[in-house]
Amino acid sequence: MLGFRRSRHRLTTAAAVFGLLVAGAAVQASAAAPAAAATPHRILFDNAHAETAGNADWIISTSQPDPLGQDSSPSAETDWTGALSSWGVALQKTDDYSLKTLPSGSSLAYGGSTATDLSNFDTLVLPEPNTLFTTAEKTAIMTFVKNGGGLFMVSDHTGADRNSDGEDAVEILNDLMTNNSVDSTDPFGFSIDTLSISSDYPSAISDSSNAVLHGSFGTVTKSLIASGTTATLKPADNSAVKGLLYRTGYSGNTGAFFATSTFGSGRVAFWGDSSPIDDGTGQSGNTLYDGWNDTGATNAALALNATEWLAGGGSSGGGGGGGTCTAAQLLANPGFESGNTSWTATSGVITNSSSEAARTGSYKAWLNGYGSANTDTLSQSVTIPSGCAATLNFYLHVDTAETTTSTAYDTLKAQVLNSSGTVLSTLATYSNLNAASGYTLRSFDLSSYAGQTVTVKFTGTEGSTLQTSFVLDDTALNVS
Repeated sequence: MLGFRRSRHRLTTAAAVFGLLVAGAAVQASAAAPAAAATPHRILFDNAHAETAGNADWIISTSQPDPLGQDSSPSAETDWTGALSSWGVALQKTDDYSLKTLPSGSSLAYGGSTATDLSNFDTLVLPEPNTLFTTAEKTAIMTFVKNGGGLFMVSDHTGADRNSDGEDAVEILNDLMTNNSVDSTDPFGFSIDTLSISSDYPSAISDSSNAVLHGSFGTVTKSLIASGTTATLKPADNSAVKGLLYRTGYSGNTGAFFATSTFGSGRVAFWGDSSPIDDGTGQSGNTLYDGWNDTGATNAALALNATEWLAGGGSSGGGGGGGTCTAAQLLANPGFESGNTSWTATSGVITNSSSEAARTGSYKAWLNGYGSANTDTLSQSVTIPSGCAATLNFYLHVDTAETTTSTAYDTLKAQVLNSSGTVLSTLATYSNLNAASGYTLRSFDLSSYAGQTVTVKFTGTEGSTLQTSFVLDDTALNVS
């Protein structure tokens, strides 16, 4: 496709534009009773990747997979044995959570028939893993999140190789995000820093609507670093990424000690140290530190609120939504396989031309690529139900004949408009500078538009000389 002008191929399928895709009543669950009362949030804590190596004791109970085997009605954290027992007992006492542990010697899997298969859970907690995940495990984790699961990643400082296998949690979690078969193109919008920060009390940002910082388990003001690390945020890769607590003296995209993001229909949380979740008691022989009850921090509230958010509870904020929303994908004809149906598009944009490959199927939306001044548009209106977290996903491929490495001659804007056509937000602007082989997943948090009918619109503008093609496929607007 590079360097030559595309030809238009008008589709014979008639355009049929839906102004309203789904009525709110069709996708909202009844508010007669809280969801937790009927279906407890199901949390799986990982202990299959050396989480108890060395002095670590990152388990909620020695009874695995079911902590209730040690005490079926715990009232104090010492009723269960493990440095994470305070976390587990606090959740268990609400009667809103069903907790399990993946025992040592097991493997993470998704879509299988075992009791600890990820398909049986709402959230996976990775409390400082110390062995690399296998290829199959990384596929399972990423697919689980993409399909709506919550992922809680707890790291530690670089060099915390507790089993002396050459890998620490920083390397293991970064490997998960950058070396998997589902999406290795910075899917969560952050990377974990190779740092060893000896001590600090990171402070929470000011955001009264954030469900992690202001949840049902209390208000978060500070956390604790006792040899830990931070993350570097990359909102250009995933606009949903958000730093919630920062190392002293840092803000914005650097020094994030606690961060949240989304991927597909799922949610992600990152914490830069295991000390805050350590309750100081566990199996004999371990040297532990009581960060859970540190008087200078609010670590318990942070861990518990984040667990609730990841599992789909809490109010909106930080990419989250309410617990009264039925999970659904709202865009009609999301992969364009029905031609122009349900989309409003410039003639020839939705096409099965072989000159540009679709990501899946035969059809895609191909904006611009003529090598002459032109504007192409693609849009669809949708109602986002009240009380829902909403994430817009689409895969984008950009190729160009432009040779510049500094000037954006051709652009594609992804925007949200109201019913009057007013632009509410420009989610991102891509250009010939984003050219790359293959498709890249782009994700945006649209939760702030819950309860509104909005139009998702893409506008491609091409200059007068060399072509740039913006090719979209496999769109989705997921609510949960």
